[in-house]
Amino acid sequence: MKAVLLLSGGMDSLVTTAVAHREGFDLAAMHVNYGQRTWQKELDCFRRIADHYGIAERLEVDADFLGRIGGSSLTDRDIAVEGADLHGSSIPTSYVPFRNACFLSMATSWSEVIGAERIFIGAVEEDSSGYPDCRRVFYDAFSRVIELGTRPETSIGIVTPLISLQKAGIVELGMELGAPFQHSWSCYKSEGRACGLCDSCARRLRAFELLGLRDPIDYEVRPQYIDGPLP
Repeated sequence: MKAVLLLSGGMDSLVTTAVAHREGFDLAAMHVNYGQRTWQKELDCFRRIADHYGIAERLEVDADFLGRIGGSSLTDRDIAVEGADLHGSSIPTSYVPFRNACFLSMATSWSEVIGAERIFIGAVEEDSSGYPDCRRVFYDAFSRVIELGTRPETSIGIVTPLISLQKAGIVELGMELGAPFQHSWSCYKSEGRACGLCDSCARRLRAFELLGLRDPIDYEVRPQYIDGPLP
């Protein structure tokens, strides 16, 4: 069975790739550049991960309209990237408005063209930054959109293998599957060494710490995130 893989180059999409590869899907990888601060690093990671798994069919899409729309610290340099807030419940400034709907729409279009029956996306609800488009209910609803908006004979399902996992569980699963974490990138701010301080770096570092492992990528600083009580 053929599947389109939304591969950002981040840790979650890496482990999602490892899962889809283990399950034997014929993979086609899509990467979206949308004007994010770290787009060059993420694109490089996408290519390295695709090379690692031998994924030949690839599509690199420019969606810079999301950057022009703005409203997110990931795309608007006038909005500061917030520091880690592992206990927060509000939607952070790094949220890119309705981004995943745009990604899924493009992936659905490509799936129809190449005959893919699944779309894999590394969405995480249980241990995420609180983005509304990372919730299971969103993907359930979008599955209905795909059903209504494609040819009658088309059948495309959305697969979210990490949706209910904590970040530590994602790292553990990736280690079991031999995922090359050194080829992934999570930092919201830097393309050189990861900052270690943004929310994405903090959640990644904490996950490795909880497992007693050292994250293989380079950081400017490596704070300890498990000294206090965890949410």
